[in-house]
Amino acid sequence: MQNKNISSVLKSVEKPGRYTGGEYNSVIKDKKKVKCRFAFAFPDTYEIGMSNLGVRILYDVLNREDDIWCERVYAPWLDMAEKMREYSIPLSAHESGDSVKDFDLVGFSLQYEMCYTTALAMLKLADIPIYSKDRSESDPIILAGGPCVYNAEPVADFFDLINVGEGEEVLVEISRLYINMKENGSYSRDAFLRAAASIEGVYIPSLYEVSYNEDGTIKEYRPKYSDIPKKIRKRIIADLDKAPYPEKLVMPYIETVHDRIVLEVYRGCIRGCRFCQAGMVYRPIREKSPETLCKYAKCLYENTGYEEISLISLSISDYSELPRLTDGLLSWTDDAHVSLSLPSLRLDSFSEELMKKVSSVRQGGLTFAPEAGTQRLRDVINKNVTEEDLRRSMDIALRGGKNNVKLYFMNGLPTETLEDIEGIADTAKKVIECYFAIPKPERPKGGISVTISVSCFIPKPFTPFQWEKQDSFEMLEEKQKHLRECITDRRIRYTYHDAKVSRIEAVLARGDRRLAPAIALAVQEGAMFDAWDECFDYDRWIRVFEKCGIDPDFYTTRGFGLDEVLPWDIIDCGVTKQYLLRERKLAYEGKTTPSCAENCNGCGANKLGGKNKWCK
Repeated sequence: MQNKNISSVLKSVEKPGRYTGGEYNSVIKDKKKVKCRFAFAFPDTYEIGMSNLGVRILYDVLNREDDIWCERVYAPWLDMAEKMREYSIPLSAHESGDSVKDFDLVGFSLQYEMCYTTALAMLKLADIPIYSKDRSESDPIILAGGPCVYNAEPVADFFDLINVGEGEEVLVEISRLYINMKENGSYSRDAFLRAAASIEGVYIPSLYEVSYNEDGTIKEYRPKYSDIPKKIRKRIIADLDKAPYPEKLVMPYIETVHDRIVLEVYRGCIRGCRFCQAGMVYRPIREKSPETLCKYAKCLYENTGYEEISLISLSISDYSELPRLTDGLLSWTDDAHVSLSLPSLRLDSFSEELMKKVSSVRQGGLTFAPEAGTQRLRDVINKNVTEEDLRRSMDIALRGGKNNVKLYFMNGLPTETLEDIEGIADTAKKVIECYFAIPKPERPKGGISVTISVSCFIPKPFTPFQWEKQDSFEMLEEKQKHLRECITDRRIRYTYHDAKVSRIEAVLARGDRRLAPAIALAVQEGAMFDAWDECFDYDRWIRVFEKCGIDPDFYTTRGFGLDEVLPWDIIDCGVTKQYLLRERKLAYEGKTTPSCAENCNGCGANKLGGKNKWCK
């Protein structure tokens, strides 16, 4: 149901299909029967938001409730945002076309720190005060969830309520609480937030006071009331086979980033890469059964007509039932001309059998992530892949006709030397050597092409490296330059992440509540879509930090003390600090830790429960 005001400007903006609504399978409900209206806001473009699996799942979960109506909201691109400001057109929902300001609850999915400015810009477009303290009884409750809220402190002052962990159950509980309080007459913003604080996985930032030491570090978090939890434990779904999963997908009218069926195979990761936040905060590992996955795959195919199924997880080849799952899917997908893709393969678990089963491996490019260029550094980060794994996987791939390989690395990792940087170029050369080691008649036609993509290490919360310093952006740029000079083969293509973006991302990832004025000022000065290269303005961020008296190095190159109160210590993600410290010590000793499948390493996530076969 398109917003009439938006209709008037559609002809003057790029990709009007982003804003029309009315997509097939979108949910429309009778407003008279709805007791809680929930706007699910994604702070990025329609094409990216429509591809997000979490949004799809939670949209389905909330709309299964007869008296709750969840609608979708995406960030308008710059041209549309300009028109909306010019003609005073408020941000509206896709399904009803109603203004976001008129909803009861507005939930933002924060997937990436650089989307913070976009989220606040969306609130301004909706004519909702960006600071929680400035909202009135007539304003909606503003929620946040997603991976970024494991350190929500930089944006804590903007959100009324934060959902830490998985949202399938907790969002319904929050909505039910809202409905009940409205019906019994006890609702007010303050009363609702105070009551919501008792729901496991809910963090109400306004109910906590933060004090600081003279050196600028955090002294303590103190709940304002005795019945408020001192720490917020994340929520998980214990049994994924019993968890709701969408059987229909909203079908876009324009091309999106991922136009395909997405099957979430399991949550968590049996590996323990010491730089990886997702591998820690999504524990414990919980798998779905092949029977459940095959059922949803067939149902989604029949309801969408998509011709590709992507099996996703943090490391799909570690799924313990992968052979049974792929066999079950291939029993009908080949005949239906539906292809399978496995986007997160590991070098040490790639096999000829997988390559024969999955069409993306037969037809498209191959992507692996060694992460570091030398075995020494791979041991430091606990990657647990070897040069032999690389050679074996490349031989399988090349003999299978694969001649376009992409390798992901990081620079700036703890203990990294220039020799490790040079090792990245050497690793790419070894892939080329693997190609020429194959007898010419057996090689893929067209030669070999290797792309190496190098991102900058950011010490993220809830990882063994959360205390580490980040390299200065000058040092990161110097390492990028050195690697470029080491690449002399034209068959190797080198891409890298902007070190300036990584510096700002690190500030936002590791920051505390004192960053809020700077983020608000950045939005006031026009910041939006900072996750997009063409919109990111490093100099603007530096000016904003200077105006707000913030030293970015305090959160980046300073590093954090091992006994320091960290901004995210108020959150319990399941993994204990003792485990992270133990893993950090092993990193500096160059020792690796086996995967959960080999041995339970006592990370602490077992206390959260969950149906799994690994936690002891």
